[in-house]
Amino acid sequence: MSDTSRVLGIEGTAWAASAAVYDSDSDDVFIETDAYQPDSGGIHPREAAEHMHDAIPRVVGRALEHARKSDDGPADDPPVDAVAFSRGPGLGPCLRIVGTAARALAQTLDVPLVGVNHMVAHLEIGRHTADFDDPVCLNASGANAHLLAYRNGRYRVLGETMDTGVGNAIDKFTRHVGWSHPGGPKVEAAAEDGEYVDLPYVVKGMDFSFSGIMSAAKQAYDGGSENDVSAGPSDSPGGGVPVEDVCYSLQENVFGMLTEVSERALSLTGSDELVLGGGVGQNARLREMLAEMCDQRGAAFHAPEPRFLRDNAGMIAVLGAKMDEVGDTLALEDSRVDPNFRPDQVPVTWREPASDSASSDDGQPASETRVRGAEAVVDLEPEAGQVRKRRRAKSYRHPQLDERLRRERTTLEARLTSLARREGVPTPVLADVDPLEARLEFEYVGDADLRDTLSEERVRDVGRHLATLHRAGIVHGDPTTRNVRTTDERTYLIDFGLGYHTDHVEDYAMDLHVFDQSLVGTADDPEPLRDAVREGYREAGDEGVLERLRDVEERGRYVVDEP
Repeated sequence: MSDTSRVLGIEGTAWAASAAVYDSDSDDVFIETDAYQPDSGGIHPREAAEHMHDAIPRVVGRALEHARKSDDGPADDPPVDAVAFSRGPGLGPCLRIVGTAARALAQTLDVPLVGVNHMVAHLEIGRHTADFDDPVCLNASGANAHLLAYRNGRYRVLGETMDTGVGNAIDKFTRHVGWSHPGGPKVEAAAEDGEYVDLPYVVKGMDFSFSGIMSAAKQAYDGGSENDVSAGPSDSPGGGVPVEDVCYSLQENVFGMLTEVSERALSLTGSDELVLGGGVGQNARLREMLAEMCDQRGAAFHAPEPRFLRDNAGMIAVLGAKMDEVGDTLALEDSRVDPNFRPDQVPVTWREPASDSASSDDGQPASETRVRGAEAVVDLEPEAGQVRKRRRAKSYRHPQLDERLRRERTTLEARLTSLARREGVPTPVLADVDPLEARLEFEYVGDADLRDTLSEERVRDVGRHLATLHRAGIVHGDPTTRNVRTTDERTYLIDFGLGYHTDHVEDYAMDLHVFDQSLVGTADDPEPLRDAVREGYREAGDEGVLERLRDVEERGRYVVDEP
């Protein structure tokens, strides 16, 4: 353990060769970055590594020069007190160059070496600059997109992309159009002159997918789409939808998805703080959506200044200082890089455990008559045995998109709640539905949410219920610990608004994955509960779904996509 005052940070996960010096006494961060710019297409790993090899000595030299000039200590003291480096996730060749440089410097200067998870650094720089206590973090970067929240000594993944990172997804469209890397700023500029057209919108609990919307965007631009995108006069080569309209609609849908799952994470955890991380966070429309959603919820939102959003060594240095302060350092023989280094693999040693006191969705004591979820306001009348639910208009979403989602989800919830009940799954009886008003009325069921009454037997029941749904070709879509109601005798599934019909094993496995993530995000000791839900599923369902669930869990979303 040390009283660190200055730390050298080195970042090199993919495209940004960056070095920084963080002075914890003054809270000053000096950053020097040399970014790789491909001639065409996306990131080429070999070229990125060559750039890293050439640029890292330069940026590190400038950072150390700054440290020496600002050092008023003895001349023979090292200019920094520790060296921190991005250990992963990222491109292996780039990470190895940075790791080698960091080890050599730590040995030469005779100072501690700190290995930092790049994605946790995105979260921590937001928490640090906002001075938040216990935020949910949306990481939206080129190769990654996920939601993190602190629980039981680690940052847990509450939701993530099911295919590719948000920035890489946008880049795939811009490469198709013929625009150079990076594509995000070009989409943002083009969207200023666009109008809305329908594109796919895919959210599964707190997970999300970009592959369908990107395929539809390419088809729309080329002159036709299987997704009912209406083509009009165009400057695109195929005579399709004007590129400005496609860009505008991409932003509205993709960022709407990210904002929706962020609100769902706030609702699940009870947090009233949200921080944004990652280079895509520089997009003004994304920040606008998140700020508006948080304002509606009464939550606080913070996006760090742009130099801390894009890949940078400043965030590596800041987190490195926190880790070094508590003695969380590496021996040289244990400092290998990890291209697949997930944020939930990192023991969080540098912060106090968060308070787990019960709260409602907005951080205030829960009301006995009204509950505000991520999507709807629910009025409870236990004595009358009634629940009235209305999906609220989301002002952050485009009105056309918002109206469609509220209507479709209301209809689905009514239909699938009744179908699930016919299959023998305990659900509330539907009394009334009005899709145009996005309003439903149900029987009041349960005494409490599963989130507040977790037990192995109740979770085992959920496994059985999901297996029964899947045998009938139904996916719940959002089976979280907030969407299960319990009594001493029964466990009910509610809120089927994200459900759908399918015969794909992958969809059933994703349904289980959503519930598993909610257990990790809300339980003090999730492992016995995770085992219990699998036991329950095995009793009533297909072992092949559980095998596919293992595949889903092992995919590792935190690897930079290669072209």
